[in-house]
Amino acid sequence: MTMADVEKAVATQLANIEKRTGKSLDHLIQLVFASGLTKHSEMVSLLKSELQLGHGDANAIVNFAKAKGKPQPAADANPLDSLYIGPKLPLRGIHEALRDAMQAFGAFETAPKLKYISYRRKKQFAMIGPASNTKVEVGLNIKELPESARLEKLPAGQMCNFRVRLTSQNEIDASLVGWIKAAFDAAG
Repeated sequence: MTMADVEKAVATQLANIEKRTGKSLDHLIQLVFASGLTKHSEMVSLLKSELQLGHGDANAIVNFAKAKGKPQPAADANPLDSLYIGPKLPLRGIHEALRDAMQAFGAFETAPKLKYISYRRKKQFAMIGPASNTKVEVGLNIKELPESARLEKLPAGQMCNFRVRLTSQNEIDASLVGWIKAAFDAAG
């Protein structure tokens, strides 16, 4: 087999992966790098679980992504564009309303991840992303908050200590904004 034959076979495999997943190579590469994973085997496992790819296809994508290098996001790219697509698109307004409320708190960093956006000061204070096609999840990284039926305390060892799930912008109230502000203050 010549080098040209190998390259043609890889190109065919990648084209077939695009067809089966319905995702472009650029999107697949973005998934690999947005995961934050660094080990080859972890990246392969991620693609196998997220996209139900076989080992060979997942390995081919990771090799291709590494060869191509980490993509630089467009200066005007909005990280919400990759989270709120398809059936999750109607949830985007909830996330935007939460983000807009947080702007009043002061400066913070936005760190897009594969399934959510991390909001940070010296440390992460909140994570927001679609939990399902019908709910947005707000994770709060703060040790203590007052008890509330809306506020779910998470087991120790999680990335956040509390979470709230929202199905509409109407659920964004002074209590929720206050909990996010408390986490923001604690992360400074």
